[in-house]
Amino acid sequence: MKLNIAVGMLLLASCITAGAADRKYIVTPRAGDMKALPFSEGVLVGNTLYIAGHIGLDAKTGAPPASPEDEARLAMDGIKQTVESAGMTMDDVVSIQVFCTDLKLYETFNAVYKTYFHGDYPARAFVGASNLLRGGRYEVLGIAVKRGQ
Repeated sequence: MKLNIAVGMLLLASCITAGAADRKYIVTPRAGDMKALPFSEGVLVGNTLYIAGHIGLDAKTGAPPASPEDEARLAMDGIKQTVESAGMTMDDVVSIQVFCTDLKLYETFNAVYKTYFHGDYPARAFVGASNLLRGGRYEVLGIAVKRGQ
């Protein structure tokens, strides 16, 4: 119950912030049929970046790689690219949500995930999902707040 109230207040604060500040849309290069997808990789509102879900797809095939580790790395690389395109670093990431089709891959994902951060980790959820787009195992999204602003 307390978590639901906290999440609701965070969403309300985000909406108020989004209405009061200029927005910058972050669009990074996309391969193949991914170019036409109807979303931005991130939206920067003030000093807060809302990062869209990234799935780990091979740029040449448009499909997830065979290795769960490689797929996790590609998904996290997408997060990192969006964060850096907004002029931030991974140390600015404050929250991450991971959707995964096989909860047995929790430790596999963690091994890759840890390499993207120095020191303290962002708040995170790791959520089971029955299916993800394009047959992916993981989809990762997050929020970053520029430090010192």
